[in-house]
Amino acid sequence: MTPKPRIALVIGSTRPTRFADKPAQWMLKQAQARGDLDVEIVDLRDHPLPFFDEMASNLWMPSQNPEALRWQETIGRFDGYIFVVAEYNHSITGVLKNALDQAYKEWIRKPFTAIGYGGLGASRAVEHLRMIGTELQMVSTHAAVHIGGGDFMAVAPRGGNKPIEDIEASLLPSVKMALDELVWWAKATIAAKAADV
Repeated sequence: MTPKPRIALVIGSTRPTRFADKPAQWMLKQAQARGDLDVEIVDLRDHPLPFFDEMASNLWMPSQNPEALRWQETIGRFDGYIFVVAEYNHSITGVLKNALDQAYKEWIRKPFTAIGYGGLGASRAVEHLRMIGTELQMVSTHAAVHIGGGDFMAVAPRGGNKPIEDIEASLLPSVKMALDELVWWAKATIAAKAADV
């Protein structure tokens, strides 16, 4: 029997005024309501990574920076990931891109999905995340969660600042699909890796 996948909910923004905590806590609640995965928040604020300055990716040689090593150890414990994605100038945040670059071996053959927010629901940033994930040999779910347009303005601090529960009816179908796919891929990759041993 395949074990229950361990999933990291990675908060991909570190700004003091970030909106990310609101969707992260809501997504955590949705994931915890299921019985088929264990989820834990991993906040990039807790990992003060330098800009990537290693001799090479840790696929080719071990990293030297203690924070990079701690980050690799942290994310390596998980079977899959949910990224909380802000869209900055049509892409992911610099801090999230740096965190992705600070590891390689730990991402390989693991699935991920995303919850993105912004005017267009971070759709462009999530697409960039998928391209990066492909290079890191990850598996992207087809579905993702996008908080955009009027929904985003209703819950954003500079908008209506309402709780996400006020708009969740429009989000729940994509949440279910994204998490269903994430669990399926996590179980499939866990089983495949076990068969390779």
